[in-house]
Amino acid sequence: MAVSIPVLALLISFHLLAFILAIGAERRRSTAKVVPDEYDERTYCVYGTDASTVYGLGAFGLLLISQAVVNGVTKCLCLGRGTLAGKSITRALFFFFSWICFLAAEACLLGGSARNAYHTKYRGIFRGDDLSCATLRKGVFAAGAALTILSMICSSVYYWSHSNAAIGGWQKHHNEVNMSSLPESTGKNGQSV
Repeated sequence: MAVSIPVLALLISFHLLAFILAIGAERRRSTAKVVPDEYDERTYCVYGTDASTVYGLGAFGLLLISQAVVNGVTKCLCLGRGTLAGKSITRALFFFFSWICFLAAEACLLGGSARNAYHTKYRGIFRGDDLSCATLRKGVFAAGAALTILSMICSSVYYWSHSNAAIGGWQKHHNEVNMSSLPESTGKNGQSV
């Protein structure tokens, strides 16, 4: 199996789009401030935009599609025809690390999106100045973006090495001499040998 440039381009472009969305989610995290209620002595939290939740979920989806493509094309290293010995340890390591980076990035993106969507409502604090609004900690989406890039590198190298691997089994070779192309030799009595 040769390396398919469209598959590799799709793999890299989905990872890069997920990276861009994760960076956008980090930059547009929800901000909150404590505001007094105009009708009573309670305070409540007012939140800004929820754009980072959408960006984070978009990055989550693109990363999921990209991982599905690379594992569908390579048959997940466990299905299909086997490969001959050589760089199988390297291929297995990149396969393993691509999954580890993928799962960690997905956890950061999904967890960050869920936490960013959570908003603290009213709290019954009267004359209390220590009300804190629940917001997403800085760096969660950035960690997801960094792990997305690592996943892209590992998945690309895994796909490249799997595509260039020597495939086991019988293969027909062109331009080689085979038994049927040799002239038939005859013995002393005119019979073929």
